[in-house]
Amino acid sequence: MAVLTPQRSAPGSGAPQRESRRLGFSQRLGRWDVKLSPYLYISPFFILFAITGLFPLAYTAFVSVHEWSLLGGQGEFIGLQNFVDVLNHPTFWKSLVNTLSIFVFSSIPQVIIAITIAALLDQNLRSATFWRMGVLIPYVVAPVAVSLIFGRLFADQYGLINSVLNTIGLDSIAWHGDRIASHVAIATMVNYRWMGYNALIFLAAMQAVPRDLYEAAVIDGAGRVRQFFSITVPQIRATIIFVVITSTIGGLQIFDEVRLFDATGLGGPDRNWMTTVVFLYDTAWGNQHSLGRASAVAWLLFLLIVLIGLANFLITRRISSTGPAKKKPKRKSITTNMSRGNA
Repeated sequence: MAVLTPQRSAPGSGAPQRESRRLGFSQRLGRWDVKLSPYLYISPFFILFAITGLFPLAYTAFVSVHEWSLLGGQGEFIGLQNFVDVLNHPTFWKSLVNTLSIFVFSSIPQVIIAITIAALLDQNLRSATFWRMGVLIPYVVAPVAVSLIFGRLFADQYGLINSVLNTIGLDSIAWHGDRIASHVAIATMVNYRWMGYNALIFLAAMQAVPRDLYEAAVIDGAGRVRQFFSITVPQIRATIIFVVITSTIGGLQIFDEVRLFDATGLGGPDRNWMTTVVFLYDTAWGNQHSLGRASAVAWLLFLLIVLIGLANFLITRRISSTGPAKKKPKRKSITTNMSRGNA
């Protein structure tokens, strides 16, 4: 018995074509879910960043171009006059120099000592968890408590450090009278708080370095120091860049330690250790009561942090990308290989 198969009509014939099946609502919803779900998952971060980051930044820029007082509120539009007033203020430049000085005394030793501590904690130590958690204790301590403790250490007359110096026959140091000495004291407080935190970041990066590299280095006769500079540092370059940038941002925004270093909290009578953030605080809530000029200071500090952060990023990236150039092998021509083969 023959099986009859239906013949398909030619495309050019007048027979009606079968309409394509339309997608149902569930299928459309599934496609939308595949396309939109990744954006919905990451949207909370960007929404919070827009509310807590971008909006204050834009609103500060709006306030900085107006005559805005703490008591009277918004005034008339004055353009860049607030920036001109801030740049013509001698205390602003003094606070900027103080900020950069304290930043140098704190950030550079902080990164060097933190990576050294991380290298020591990366060794086979007894009670390794205890030592690794111990370096994080200063980060947990409140800044007020740290400032009170170090305030007793760096007191001019009855401080512990000056007492030790007098015991060994040295003169006392005017921690609150000498400008450089005050910067060193404040930088010591900053290093005490953040050194252990950065050390744990470096330690986490060192734990991810393959151990086969160290075993091969031991076979080749490399010591601990050679392994550190030839294996550890190149492998954690990305983490070093991250810590340098975050230390730069935090170092240029020092406030708590400076505010609690003396009774007035304004950098001493001569403003020898007043930072830019403390100057901003004094401009807004001190004698001037000018939120417009304080917003201008905030924007100038923001631009300074961006410039220094970009410079640090470019320098560290340049250092991390440099290395011995590898010579590419020269490719021999086909005709030469064929002539040699025929020979």
